[in-house]
Amino acid sequence: MRSTTRSTTPATTPATGRTRRRVATVAAVAAAGVLLLAGPASAHVTVQPSTAVKGASDQTFSFRVPNEKDNASTTEIQVFFPAATPIASVLVAPTPGWKATITNVKLATPIQTDDGAITNAVSEITWTGGSIAPGYYQDFTVDMGQLPSNTDALTFKALQTYSDGSIVRWIQNDVPGQPEPANPAPVLTLTDAAGSGTSTPPPAPTKAAAAASTGSDSDTTARVLGGIGVVIGLLGVAFGFLGWRRGGSSRTGA
Repeated sequence: MRSTTRSTTPATTPATGRTRRRVATVAAVAAAGVLLLAGPASAHVTVQPSTAVKGASDQTFSFRVPNEKDNASTTEIQVFFPAATPIASVLVAPTPGWKATITNVKLATPIQTDDGAITNAVSEITWTGGSIAPGYYQDFTVDMGQLPSNTDALTFKALQTYSDGSIVRWIQNDVPGQPEPANPAPVLTLTDAAGSGTSTPPPAPTKAAAAASTGSDSDTTARVLGGIGVVIGLLGVAFGFLGWRRGGSSRTGA
């Protein structure tokens, strides 16, 4: 059940303490992604970057929304947050021409975070009032609070409304081993932190392996010594030959 709905604009975004720094960072990222030309890789609504570390806090992401129609503009985008693995809080960067509305829900089970227990979570963010023209895309930038640590992925279903009244539903799940769906939902993959895994030490060598290694070392030593002996023998032959030549030349001259 939804409990609160609030609108965020550049004038009403909270900015105190750590929140002010987060807002400044998010706004700077958003300023670089306003109405850029859409390329072939921007065919679907996606979340950028597409990976993050489980349990990380204050991460900045952008929902990239391309306009795929030739004769209509995008006028509204709704992004729905996963209910099973909720995110406690978000900060929305100002996007010129757009107004963001954040909807929260009351949680049946509070979320334990670094800042304490959270009883509300984000249910939906809706952007309205702006326009994405054909051939362009828009980045909607969001700073998320602590990410869940009990899942490998977060799916953000999205609805894209056009000026002609049509709605594209980006809600389909990608199934491994099957072709990509026509309208896949944006997915954020969550990975374990570096160094969190346990490493298995290499097994101790067996007696047979140790014997083989010792034999191999002995064989290598023998080969090296044999090679040195061959070189010394060749040098002896060479010096003997040179001495014979000198002796022959002396006798001939006499």
